Amino acid sequence: MNEENLPNWLLNLSQQQPDLAALRTTDGPDLSFGELYRQAHRRAGQLAGLGIRPGIRVALLMGNSLEFVYMVHALIQLRAVLVPLNVRLSPVELSWQLDDVHASVLICDERRPDLANAVTLALPHLLVLMGLDDHPASPYEPAQSYQPDELHTIIYSSGTTGRPKGVQLTYRNHFFNAQASYQNLPAGPHDCWLAVLPLFHVGGLAIILRGLFYVMPVLVQESFDPVAVNAAIDRQYVTLVSVVANMLARLLDERQDRPYPASFRYFLIGGGPVPPPLLERCARAGIPVIQTYGMTETASQSVTLAAADALRKLGSAGQPLPGVELRIERDDEAVGPDEIGEIVLRGPGITPGYDHRPAETERAWRGGWFHTGDLGRLDTEGFLFVVDRRDDLIISGGENVYPAEIEAVLLCHPAIAEAGVIGIPSERWGQVVGAFIKLRPSTNLTAGEVIAYCMERLARFKVPTEVHFVESLPRNATGKLLRRVLRDQL
Repeated sequence: MNEENLPNWLLNLSQQQPDLAALRTTDGPDLSFGELYRQAHRRAGQLAGLGIRPGIRVALLMGNSLEFVYMVHALIQLRAVLVPLNVRLSPVELSWQLDDVHASVLICDERRPDLANAVTLALPHLLVLMGLDDHPASPYEPAQSYQPDELHTIIYSSGTTGRPKGVQLTYRNHFFNAQASYQNLPAGPHDCWLAVLPLFHVGGLAIILRGLFYVMPVLVQESFDPVAVNAAIDRQYVTLVSVVANMLARLLDERQDRPYPASFRYFLIGGGPVPPPLLERCARAGIPVIQTYGMTETASQSVTLAAADALRKLGSAGQPLPGVELRIERDDEAVGPDEIGEIVLRGPGITPGYDHRPAETERAWRGGWFHTGDLGRLDTEGFLFVVDRRDDLIISGGENVYPAEIEAVLLCHPAIAEAGVIGIPSERWGQVVGAFIKLRPSTNLTAGEVIAYCMERLARFKVPTEVHFVESLPRNATGKLLRRVLRDQL
């Protein structure tokens, strides 16, 4: 794979297995790989007529839809660079990203005319399109193969720790990630992967691309709705679903912990540390959960728990996927088993760097390893346990405090639905612990009761000194808690 070109997966499937299902729809027949290629081919011709050529950066401002999938594959046929944008961003944020990435074209869906108009005013040189229906197609030659290091995607990091950066992902990165994922969790035409994570994030996009590698149908849902997801598992033969912790908790609440059908294989859960009470709840109900660890910079998964270890290693993100190397470092030196340090990785699935940010790329890539900024530990068998974000670490009186640990304790309280923990500046201790809590409906709890509950379960320096009750906690489009926003609100 390091030297040979990579195949045009969709083109090959449209020729070799054109009738196999590629996309499952909620209320209609499946779409075959042959039909998926025809839809992508037509849009690629329209884009070619607009002057889109290899290497040109094309931004998509679209929610989850079949059209999003068609556009992704159309850009691949042209070897253009996909720049998926978060539809929840403001016009100012979108304009900044479009200018930063040097996009030539922005393609919006019809639900976002106000955003498109605002971007047009801010960037008058940018070609902004509301779909492609009115544009004629031009002849073009679909790509037969791709050089491994050719740029496929630029995805902006979620910005949980500051201003986002454009993460470069190559064809090698995506190909390797799909291949390694398949080796760890084989699937095929008899399976169906539900894509309910946003397709503009790497976790959702990876499902679309895995569908080709696995030769497996994918069901795309517009947004996360617990009722719709549970119904898809029960009635549409969905066997695999990728979620984050908050989504899984809502699914269990809606289902009241009833078992899933025997045809359902796994929830893959990522997006940060998973509260142990949630994993234990799934284990009691017999709900199959596989924890994963990855990020935009690793083209989705890099570490995943094998199905056979799911209960034996409850709380672990698993072991590195085949071809991925992992170690735990402190001060750029590897540490021993069960010592907490920074998670560092290397392998073919990891970004070559950040778009036109050589200094930040150099800071992340040190000594041949990619430094994730996340804290974790490896047990004696080499299983990874993710502790927290390094930037979210609270140092109180010289003691390291991990917000995820305290959040897990808070979530054990029957009245607490969601919890977020941050460090609050303190003249005496440097930082103290602050907790933001969303209560379950029809429950009451005082700050004193929260503190007393934690005093029974945590060391004194870990107990919140401030408790704030809120209607909701800030999360990004994938459901990941934004502690940075909590600090800003405070």
